[in-house]
Amino acid sequence: MPKKFNIVGSCSPEKHYMVNLQNRLVQIKKLIDDGQYFTINRGRQYGKTTTLFALQEYLSPEYIVIRLDFEGNMSEVEFENQYEFSTAFADAIKQTLKRTGYYAELKDQIKEIDRKIDKFGERFRLVKLFSLLSDLCAAAPKPMVLMIDEADQASNNQVFLDFLGQLRYYYMERKNLPTFQSVILAGVHDVRNLKQKIKRDTEHRYNSPWNIAVPFDMDMSFSTEDIAGMLSEYESDYHTGMNISEISQLIYDYTSGYPVLVSSFCKLMDEKVTGTGQFPTRTEAWTKTGFLKAEKMIYDANSALFGSLFNKLEDDEQLRKLLYEILFTGIKAPYNQYDAIIGMAVMYGFLKKEDENAVIANRIFETALYNWFISIEIRKSDNKMFKAGLAEKSLFIQNHGLNVELILEKFIQYFDDIYENRLPKFVEEVGRQYFLLFLKPIINGTGNYYIEARTRNQQRTDIVIDYLGEQHIIELKIWRGQQYHADGEKQLSDYLDYYHLKKGYMLTFNFNQKKEIGVKHVTYKDKELIEATV
Repeated sequence: MPKKFNIVGSCSPEKHYMVNLQNRLVQIKKLIDDGQYFTINRGRQYGKTTTLFALQEYLSPEYIVIRLDFEGNMSEVEFENQYEFSTAFADAIKQTLKRTGYYAELKDQIKEIDRKIDKFGERFRLVKLFSLLSDLCAAAPKPMVLMIDEADQASNNQVFLDFLGQLRYYYMERKNLPTFQSVILAGVHDVRNLKQKIKRDTEHRYNSPWNIAVPFDMDMSFSTEDIAGMLSEYESDYHTGMNISEISQLIYDYTSGYPVLVSSFCKLMDEKVTGTGQFPTRTEAWTKTGFLKAEKMIYDANSALFGSLFNKLEDDEQLRKLLYEILFTGIKAPYNQYDAIIGMAVMYGFLKKEDENAVIANRIFETALYNWFISIEIRKSDNKMFKAGLAEKSLFIQNHGLNVELILEKFIQYFDDIYENRLPKFVEEVGRQYFLLFLKPIINGTGNYYIEARTRNQQRTDIVIDYLGEQHIIELKIWRGQQYHADGEKQLSDYLDYYHLKKGYMLTFNFNQKKEIGVKHVTYKDKELIEATV
């Protein structure tokens, strides 16, 4: 059976096209060789489970690896009390040893575990369990490594805290008491921060016993080289003739290497874009045009990842407010790992650290977030700007392309008619939102847009529109005087050079009483700039 790109569950190199994890495994093994305990906490579908599967195989020549999954090996009942947890944990250990072939060598220790469970009944708790696990580690022919996936599924109860407390005790006493060589907990939440999840009646236990864990700072995102390696394997199978360097860079530019988004693009181009319309074969699909087609499909798909992210926004007003301000007002959010809201946004994958600031994690998330916030505005019955764009949509589609100049002219007209009596400060803060509300129904179904992160700030934003293979650059800015405007023209010209374009657009929100509203053409060096003022 031919390999596939995979976006659900763990990936297997025998079945799926994957990036080469060798360097990551080598780095993680160094921590294990040093006897370190640590947490792999990353956003949803970031490759944590795939990494653990690969790591288990990589370590097997030197270690006995006990890989558990608190979502699969345990249920809510198992966390009700120490007896339920201890017996379920012991059973999971036994089943793992059977699968890995070490059951026979450790049968005496396993029988002792069963005997103690029968003897003590409901008095069989974590202290007794760990004493027996220590004996198991002492008798094992190789050092034992414990991996627990989805560990944070259990992190809001006292039993899990007590479990971590035992791990910590044996870690501290390991010169005298045999224990696991290394323990790895994987999940979205970092269990070192349990104080964010434990109930108030256990406030005295807010200091997490997982303070023995060392930081796990390894970059698990995919680089352009990682992506190119995966595509090279695919290309050797299908001979599409793709420009691997170009496609790898495109995928990285839009995803910043977020693993499931990388695989999603590849899977869509291979399975959904190929065989449709202008992409009859893989040769046509694995091009920039095919990539942009796949991008639209990503937003249209019923994605579990997006669903998880947006559920978090629905539930947390402070998180919503932070992301809205970053997106629409262009504030700079200094990165501070001790800021609870920024830390939460990074943990869930919304933000990342870049140049000491917290910024949106990637272009796909950014556009998805814009669409989400805009959809809220669209649902409001009084949203005249969206309705205006929808009503005029056919007017702007000319000669199978997009008449951006006419879009700006009409936007000015509607903006002035609808919002001329609004307070300037209010309009200044949400002017970008109004333009996107007008633009979205016009390009919806055919084109996409994204905000260029390198230029987004409180005074300037560049919108890049992809429409039927053509790109249009629109700079949105606030009027700050003639010199600032001239600087903006230079910046836009330089940006057009980057995209190899000769025509660009500038939309200026001017709140002076004597402003001149309208659209004019300006020649700047070898560029045509169409400047609109509202």
